[in-house]
Amino acid sequence: MSKRMAELGLASRREADEWILAGWVKVDGQVAELGLRVGPEVQIEIDPAARQQQAQRVTILLHKPIGYVSGQPEDGYEPAAALLGEASRWSEDPLIGKLRFTPAHLRGLAPAGRLDIDSTGLLVMTQDGRVAKTLIGDDSDIEKEYLVRVQLANAPDTPEPMKHFPADQLALLNHGLELDGVQLREAKVSWANEDQLRFVLREGRKRQIRRMCEAVGLNVLALKRVRIGRIPLSHLPQGQWRYLAPWEKF
Repeated sequence: MSKRMAELGLASRREADEWILAGWVKVDGQVAELGLRVGPEVQIEIDPAARQQQAQRVTILLHKPIGYVSGQPEDGYEPAAALLGEASRWSEDPLIGKLRFTPAHLRGLAPAGRLDIDSTGLLVMTQDGRVAKTLIGDDSDIEKEYLVRVQLANAPDTPEPMKHFPADQLALLNHGLELDGVQLREAKVSWANEDQLRFVLREGRKRQIRRMCEAVGLNVLALKRVRIGRIPLSHLPQGQWRYLAPWEKF
């Protein structure tokens, strides 16, 4: 049942399980039970209380600095969630005066995608399963844009690597590379300036950009995520956060 609800975009599977346990879901007029198996033709009704709970869930945009892990603490490093609090909320958050921060907004908050410990930029953390599904679901097609400062691996002191990097290797970054024996999806990779590449990806394998660069003879010096879907990092300062506004969509 929860799988069918997720397929229809009604809720994430976790949310669906919660709603079913709360008695907020009916199937063909009968209150659903957890684990119920259903076909595609069933009529599903959702109690308005479930929608109200869903609407109260927040999504937070954080400019993650280097040295923080996206999810659970590991190897002595703090999680990015440790940066979230009233004191670090961006003063230009468009919801200042409209949405007051409370500790309840941190409960059940989870990263919708990873950002390596040695990378900076936009990290999305959400209580809303619909947002998580949009960004990291199996069928997600959301673009993620990065600025990546690089050097030539075989000549690290060479200035302006753009002038010396072969065009066929740039073409390979766009399409043709494999990681762990799996063909990567087509990307958009171009030079942003003399030593910085712009990557636009529709997938997020572990340390993907760094490994892609290594495969074509480039070392990554700095990596920053500047956009997810239609949401840019913009002027959000490093180490600060803001709420995703109701009118913003990925």
